[in-house]
Amino acid sequence: MPRLSEVIAALDALWPPASAEDWDAVGTVCGDPDQEVSRVLFAVDPVQEIVDEAVKLDADLLVTHHPLYLRGTTTVAASNFKGRVVHTLIKNDIALHVAHTNADRADPGVSDALAGALDLRVVRPLVPDPTDADGRRGLGRVCELDHPLTVREFAARAAARLPATAQGIRVAGDPEALVRTVAVSGGSGDSLFADVRAAGVDAFLTADLRHHPASEARAHSPLALLDAAHWATEWPWCELAAAQLDEISDRHGWDLRVHVSKTVTDPWNSHSPSPGAPN
Repeated sequence: MPRLSEVIAALDALWPPASAEDWDAVGTVCGDPDQEVSRVLFAVDPVQEIVDEAVKLDADLLVTHHPLYLRGTTTVAASNFKGRVVHTLIKNDIALHVAHTNADRADPGVSDALAGALDLRVVRPLVPDPTDADGRRGLGRVCELDHPLTVREFAARAAARLPATAQGIRVAGDPEALVRTVAVSGGSGDSLFADVRAAGVDAFLTADLRHHPASEARAHSPLALLDAAHWATEWPWCELAAAQLDEISDRHGWDLRVHVSKTVTDPWNSHSPSPGAPN
Protein backbone atom coordinates (compact mmCIF):
# COMPACT_ATOMS: atom_id res chain seq x y z
CA MET A 1 0.00 0.00 0.00
CA PRO A 2 1.26 3.50 -0.75
CA ARG A 3 1.92 6.08 1.90
CA LEU A 4 -0.24 9.19 2.05
CA SER A 5 2.70 11.31 0.87
CA GLU A 6 2.95 9.21 -2.32
CA VAL A 7 -0.77 9.51 -3.09
CA ILE A 8 -0.71 13.26 -2.42
CA ALA A 9 2.28 13.66 -4.75
CA ALA A 10 0.28 11.94 -7.49
CA LEU A 11 -2.75 14.17 -6.86
CA ASP A 12 -0.60 17.30 -6.86
CA ALA A 13 0.75 16.26 -10.26
CA LEU A 14 -2.83 16.15 -11.55
CA TRP A 15 -3.82 19.44 -9.91
CA PRO A 16 -0.71 21.49 -9.10
CA PRO A 17 -1.34 23.60 -5.98
CA ALA A 18 0.59 26.49 -7.55
CA SER A 19 -2.13 26.83 -10.20
CA ALA A 20 -4.82 27.63 -7.60
CA GLU A 21 -6.12 31.18 -7.23
CA ASP A 22 -4.24 33.32 -4.69
CA TRP A 23 -7.28 33.48 -2.40
CA ASP A 24 -7.81 29.73 -2.41
CA ALA A 25 -6.89 27.15 0.25
CA VAL A 26 -5.91 23.86 -1.37
CA GLY A 27 -3.77 20.91 -0.33
CA THR A 28 -3.73 18.56 2.63
CA VAL A 29 -5.76 19.73 5.62
CA CYS A 30 -4.93 16.86 7.95
CA GLY A 31 -3.21 13.49 7.77
CA ASP A 32 0.09 11.76 8.60
CA PRO A 33 2.34 11.67 5.50
CA ASP A 34 3.61 8.23 6.56
CA GLN A 35 0.22 6.58 7.03
CA GLU A 36 -0.74 3.88 4.55
CA VAL A 37 -3.65 4.45 2.18
CA SER A 38 -5.83 1.66 0.83
CA ARG A 39 -9.23 3.30 0.35
CA VAL A 40 -10.05 6.79 -0.97
CA LEU A 41 -13.36 8.66 -1.09
CA PHE A 42 -14.04 11.61 -3.44
CA ALA A 43 -16.76 14.19 -2.68
CA VAL A 44 -17.59 17.83 -3.34
CA ASP A 45 -18.03 19.08 0.23
CA PRO A 46 -16.05 18.31 3.41
CA VAL A 47 -19.16 18.33 5.60
CA GLN A 48 -19.94 16.04 8.53
CA GLU A 49 -22.26 13.84 6.47
CA ILE A 50 -19.43 13.08 4.02
CA VAL A 51 -16.89 12.55 6.80
CA ASP A 52 -19.28 10.08 8.47
CA GLU A 53 -19.55 8.29 5.14
CA ALA A 54 -15.76 8.08 4.96
CA VAL A 55 -15.70 6.56 8.45
CA LYS A 56 -18.30 3.92 7.51
CA LEU A 57 -16.35 3.16 4.35
CA ASP A 58 -13.15 2.75 6.38
CA ALA A 59 -11.45 5.23 4.07
CA ASP A 60 -7.91 6.43 4.74
CA LEU A 61 -8.18 9.53 2.57
CA LEU A 62 -11.03 11.91 1.74
CA VAL A 63 -10.50 14.15 -1.30
CA THR A 64 -12.94 17.05 -1.68
CA HIS A 65 -13.31 19.85 -4.19
CA HIS A 66 -14.35 22.49 -1.68
CA PRO A 67 -11.98 23.60 1.08
CA LEU A 68 -12.83 23.04 4.72
CA TYR A 69 -11.15 26.29 5.76
CA LEU A 70 -11.13 28.89 3.00
CA ARG A 71 -10.13 31.60 5.46
CA GLY A 72 -7.90 31.43 8.50
CA THR A 73 -9.13 30.07 11.80
CA THR A 74 -7.92 30.18 15.37
CA THR A 75 -9.63 27.00 16.58
CA VAL A 76 -10.52 23.46 15.59
CA ALA A 77 -12.58 22.92 18.73
CA ALA A 78 -15.30 20.29 18.30
CA SER A 79 -17.83 22.85 19.58
CA ASN A 80 -18.25 24.10 15.98
CA PHE A 81 -19.09 22.03 12.90
CA LYS A 82 -15.75 22.47 11.13
CA GLY A 83 -13.91 21.54 14.31
CA ARG A 84 -16.07 18.42 14.61
CA VAL A 85 -15.09 17.49 11.06
CA VAL A 86 -11.40 17.77 11.95
CA HIS A 87 -11.84 15.77 15.17
CA THR A 88 -13.74 13.01 13.38
CA LEU A 89 -11.10 12.77 10.66
CA ILE A 90 -8.17 12.61 13.07
CA LYS A 91 -9.85 10.17 15.47
CA ASN A 92 -10.45 7.79 12.56
CA ASP A 93 -7.04 8.25 10.88
CA ILE A 94 -8.60 9.79 7.77
CA ALA A 95 -6.61 12.37 5.84
CA LEU A 96 -8.34 15.26 4.05
CA HIS A 97 -7.00 16.71 0.81
CA VAL A 98 -8.55 19.58 -1.17
CA ALA A 99 -8.31 20.32 -4.91
CA HIS A 100 -10.34 23.45 -5.69
CA THR A 101 -9.39 26.11 -8.26
CA ASN A 102 -6.31 24.07 -9.17
CA ALA A 103 -8.76 21.33 -10.28
CA ASP A 104 -10.86 23.98 -12.08
CA ARG A 105 -7.85 25.01 -14.19
CA ALA A 106 -6.51 21.50 -14.81
CA ASP A 107 -6.53 19.51 -18.06
CA PRO A 108 -8.81 17.67 -17.66
CA GLY A 109 -10.57 19.58 -14.92
CA VAL A 110 -13.93 20.36 -13.36
CA SER A 111 -15.45 21.94 -16.47
CA ASP A 112 -14.24 19.08 -18.69
CA ALA A 113 -16.13 16.69 -16.42
CA LEU A 114 -19.20 18.93 -16.61
CA ALA A 115 -18.98 19.02 -20.43
CA GLY A 116 -18.60 15.24 -20.49
CA ALA A 117 -21.71 14.77 -18.35
CA LEU A 118 -23.65 16.89 -20.86
CA ASP A 119 -22.20 15.05 -23.87
CA LEU A 120 -20.50 18.18 -25.20
CA ARG A 121 -17.31 18.34 -27.28
CA VAL A 122 -14.73 20.58 -25.63
CA VAL A 123 -13.16 23.04 -28.08
CA ARG A 124 -10.97 25.17 -25.80
CA PRO A 125 -10.78 26.79 -22.35
CA LEU A 126 -13.11 29.73 -21.81
CA VAL A 127 -10.36 31.63 -19.96
CA PRO A 128 -7.03 30.13 -21.06
CA ASP A 129 -4.18 29.76 -18.59
CA PRO A 130 -1.45 32.05 -20.00
CA THR A 131 1.26 29.72 -18.67
CA ASP A 132 -0.02 26.79 -20.76
CA ALA A 133 1.65 26.79 -24.17
CA ASP A 134 -0.70 24.04 -25.38
CA GLY A 135 -3.77 26.15 -24.62
CA ARG A 136 -5.64 23.36 -22.85
CA ARG A 137 -5.74 24.55 -19.23
CA GLY A 138 -7.84 27.37 -17.83
CA LEU A 139 -11.23 28.25 -16.38
CA GLY A 140 -14.42 27.03 -18.01
CA ARG A 141 -14.73 25.40 -21.40
CA VAL A 142 -16.13 26.41 -24.80
CA CYS A 143 -18.01 23.44 -26.25
CA GLU A 144 -20.03 22.26 -29.22
CA LEU A 145 -23.15 20.10 -29.26
CA ASP A 146 -23.24 16.98 -31.42
CA HIS A 147 -26.33 18.47 -33.11
CA PRO A 148 -28.32 21.68 -32.53
CA LEU A 149 -30.91 21.69 -29.76
CA THR A 150 -33.38 24.30 -28.66
CA VAL A 151 -32.70 26.00 -25.35
CA ARG A 152 -35.64 24.02 -23.94
CA GLU A 153 -34.17 20.72 -25.17
CA PHE A 154 -30.68 21.52 -23.92
CA ALA A 155 -32.06 22.47 -20.49
CA ALA A 156 -33.91 19.14 -20.42
CA ARG A 157 -30.66 17.34 -21.27
CA ALA A 158 -28.86 19.14 -18.44
CA ALA A 159 -31.65 18.30 -16.00
CA ALA A 160 -31.49 14.64 -17.00
CA ARG A 161 -27.70 14.27 -17.09
CA LEU A 162 -26.66 16.20 -13.97
CA PRO A 163 -27.38 14.89 -10.46
CA ALA A 164 -30.90 15.64 -9.32
CA THR A 165 -31.30 18.64 -7.00
CA ALA A 166 -34.22 20.65 -5.67
CA GLN A 167 -33.31 23.56 -7.93
CA GLY A 168 -33.08 21.69 -11.20
CA ILE A 169 -32.13 23.98 -14.10
CA ARG A 170 -33.24 27.63 -14.28
CA VAL A 171 -33.33 29.12 -17.77
CA ALA A 172 -33.16 32.69 -19.09
CA GLY A 173 -33.71 33.19 -22.81
CA ASP A 174 -35.94 32.16 -25.69
CA PRO A 175 -36.83 28.48 -25.08
CA GLU A 176 -37.04 27.84 -28.83
CA ALA A 177 -33.72 29.46 -29.78
CA LEU A 178 -31.19 27.03 -31.26
CA VAL A 179 -28.04 26.12 -29.36
CA ARG A 180 -24.96 24.94 -31.22
CA THR A 181 -22.18 26.21 -28.98
CA VAL A 182 -22.08 26.38 -25.18
CA ALA A 183 -19.74 27.75 -22.53
CA VAL A 184 -19.71 25.75 -19.30
CA SER A 185 -18.14 26.51 -15.95
CA GLY A 186 -18.50 24.26 -12.92
CA GLY A 187 -19.44 26.18 -9.79
CA SER A 188 -20.12 29.93 -9.60
CA GLY A 189 -19.67 31.42 -13.05
CA ASP A 190 -21.20 34.88 -13.24
CA SER A 191 -17.78 36.54 -13.03
CA LEU A 192 -17.08 35.12 -16.51
CA PHE A 193 -19.79 36.89 -18.51
CA ALA A 194 -17.33 39.09 -20.42
CA ASP A 195 -15.38 35.99 -21.49
CA VAL A 196 -18.59 34.20 -22.44
CA ARG A 197 -19.69 37.10 -24.65
CA ALA A 198 -16.24 37.24 -26.25
CA ALA A 199 -16.49 33.51 -27.03
CA GLY A 200 -19.65 34.16 -29.09
CA VAL A 201 -21.50 31.08 -27.83
CA ASP A 202 -25.24 30.52 -27.92
CA ALA A 203 -25.65 29.50 -24.26
CA PHE A 204 -23.83 29.52 -20.93
CA LEU A 205 -24.36 26.79 -18.33
CA THR A 206 -22.99 27.37 -14.85
CA ALA A 207 -24.24 27.85 -11.27
CA ASP A 208 -25.04 30.55 -8.72
CA LEU A 209 -26.15 33.17 -11.25
CA ARG A 210 -27.13 36.36 -9.42
CA HIS A 211 -29.94 38.69 -10.47
CA HIS A 212 -27.97 41.74 -11.63
CA PRO A 213 -25.17 39.98 -13.57
CA ALA A 214 -27.73 37.71 -15.24
CA SER A 215 -30.03 40.61 -16.09
CA GLU A 216 -27.17 42.63 -17.55
CA ALA A 217 -25.92 39.63 -19.54
CA ARG A 218 -29.36 39.18 -21.08
CA ALA A 219 -29.49 42.89 -21.96
CA HIS A 220 -26.13 42.64 -23.75
CA SER A 221 -27.07 39.81 -26.11
CA PRO A 222 -29.55 36.96 -26.79
CA LEU A 223 -27.22 34.60 -24.89
CA ALA A 224 -29.26 31.86 -23.17
CA LEU A 225 -28.42 31.24 -19.51
CA LEU A 226 -28.78 27.91 -17.77
CA ASP A 227 -28.31 28.02 -14.01
CA ALA A 228 -27.81 24.67 -12.28
CA ALA A 229 -27.12 23.88 -8.64
CA HIS A 230 -23.51 24.55 -7.63
CA TRP A 231 -23.01 21.04 -6.23
CA ALA A 232 -24.49 19.40 -9.33
CA THR A 233 -22.12 21.17 -11.72
CA GLU A 234 -19.05 20.05 -9.74
CA TRP A 235 -20.02 16.50 -8.77
CA PRO A 236 -19.07 15.02 -12.20
CA TRP A 237 -15.46 15.98 -11.41
CA CYS A 238 -15.48 13.47 -8.54
CA GLU A 239 -16.02 10.64 -11.02
CA LEU A 240 -13.33 12.00 -13.33
CA ALA A 241 -10.86 12.42 -10.47
CA ALA A 242 -11.59 8.94 -9.12
CA ALA A 243 -10.93 7.46 -12.57
CA GLN A 244 -7.64 9.37 -12.78
CA LEU A 245 -6.52 8.03 -9.40
CA ASP A 246 -7.61 4.52 -10.38
CA GLU A 247 -5.35 4.72 -13.43
CA ILE A 248 -2.42 5.93 -11.31
CA SER A 249 -3.06 3.15 -8.80
CA ASP A 250 -3.01 0.52 -11.54
CA ARG A 251 0.15 1.96 -13.04
CA HIS A 252 1.99 1.88 -9.70
CA GLY A 253 0.49 -1.41 -8.49
CA TRP A 254 -1.05 0.29 -5.45
CA ASP A 255 -4.35 -1.62 -5.56
CA LEU A 256 -6.25 1.37 -4.14
CA ARG A 257 -10.01 1.10 -3.70
CA VAL A 258 -11.42 4.39 -4.95
CA HIS A 259 -15.00 5.49 -4.29
CA VAL A 260 -17.20 8.46 -5.21
CA SER A 261 -19.80 9.71 -2.73
CA LYS A 262 -23.29 9.93 -4.15
CA THR A 263 -24.56 11.80 -1.09
CA VAL A 264 -26.26 15.03 -2.18
CA THR A 265 -24.73 17.88 -0.19
CA ASP A 266 -26.42 20.68 -2.07
CA PRO A 267 -27.82 22.86 0.75
CA TRP A 268 -31.24 23.28 -0.92
CA ASN A 269 -33.43 20.24 -0.32
CA SER A 270 -36.90 21.22 -1.54
CA HIS A 271 -38.58 23.44 -4.12
CA SER A 272 -42.07 24.91 -4.18
CA PRO A 273 -42.90 26.41 -7.60
CA SER A 274 -44.95 29.61 -7.72
CA PRO A 275 -48.51 29.02 -8.94
CA GLY A 276 -48.75 30.03 -12.58
CA ALA A 277 -44.98 30.33 -13.01
CA PRO A 278 -43.61 29.58 -16.49
CA ASN A 279 -42.27 26.03 -16.90
